[in-house]
This record gives sequence, C-alpha cells and structure tokens, in this order.
Amino acid sequence: MKVTVDLDQCEANGICVGIAPDVFDLDDEDVLHITAAEVAAADEDDVRTAVAQCPKAALKLI
Repeated sequence: MKVTVDLDQCEANGICVGIAPDVFDLDDEDVLHITAAEVAAADEDDVRTAVAQCPKAALKLI
C-alpha cells in the first residue's frame, strides 16, 4: 500500500502525524512529508484512519 498527499489541498494541521507518526511528518515550514515509499503492514490500519480523518481529503491510498 502507498499513500500520497495533495499538497494543494493539505492544510498541514497534523492530524495524520498524530495518528501515524511513523508514516507522516511535518517539517519546520509546515509541509507534510510521507516518510515511507511503501506503508509497512504494521502501519496500514493507522494510515487508513489518517486518510479517513483528513479534513481536506488531501491523502489518498494507492
């Protein structure tokens, strides 16, 4: 599983970072980064929750 972020939609509110900190990271300029090219099996449930909770629907599973 992979996850992508639409940076034009992302408000960098950090909900995803709070849910899946091993996969998402906000830098010092509040730009969201996905830290893993492929989501580890252990993180899949958290990533699905983060995608569902994103208030701007900026995250997508592929």
